[in-house]
Amino acid sequence: MLSYSEHGDADGIPLLIAHGLYGSGRNWGVIAKRLADTRRVITVDMRNHGHSFWSDAHGYDDLAADLAEVIDTLGGPMDVVGHSMGGKAAMMLALSRPETVHRLVVGDIAPVSYGHSQMQYIEAMRAVDLSSVTRRSDANAQLAAQGIEPALCSFLTQSLDVTEQRWRLNIDALAANMPAILGFPEVSGHFDGPTLFLSGGQSDYVTAERRPTIRALFPAARFVKIPGAGHWLHADDPRAFEGTVRAYLDAPGA
Repeated sequence: MLSYSEHGDADGIPLLIAHGLYGSGRNWGVIAKRLADTRRVITVDMRNHGHSFWSDAHGYDDLAADLAEVIDTLGGPMDVVGHSMGGKAAMMLALSRPETVHRLVVGDIAPVSYGHSQMQYIEAMRAVDLSSVTRRSDANAQLAAQGIEPALCSFLTQSLDVTEQRWRLNIDALAANMPAILGFPEVSGHFDGPTLFLSGGQSDYVTAERRPTIRALFPAARFVKIPGAGHWLHADDPRAFEGTVRAYLDAPGA
């Protein structure tokens, strides 16, 4: 089963958070702790990330089944927040196992295939000379020298085990499965539960042209943008992200 951390009162309303590509549950620690004032918050490490198991398989059917196993083990249904890759996994969970999801929040992603690539980050991580890394800043410097933005350098090196001089990412499996990660499976049916698509105002991942596809699968979908935030909206404006998620999940009848 996936590695996970819990925050808050065990008797609180359960909320599961699924991170995006190259991330981990650790990235969500601050937001999880804030939301844990009224909730039981579970942050997972997705397969091939963090402290979770490695696998050659990394399709959204697999990722959704992983989330379902956590919910079944801990007791559901749960409210689910997923960002980017984690948002697609959360959508697939809601479509395939709707009884496990109470309310769904999808962070800056749509159930569509994207044409851009994320391979440049894999190549950058592969190029880091880990044998010379004694501090996280050493890896940051090597990534920056390859043209990676400072914020993304810091994000990527959160998945670096400095002591063991290894990435806590199954880079080979992620590379091999990149087409599936950037895509979304052909699915039938829909999830009728309350769903919020929360996106960054400066991001083009959830455009108006994609709303018909979204509504076909999630008829109750609502859309909110955080002005000034990009794709990593929870990092760009964590207070706005937390406040919007809290207001939506706590709203009567949401």
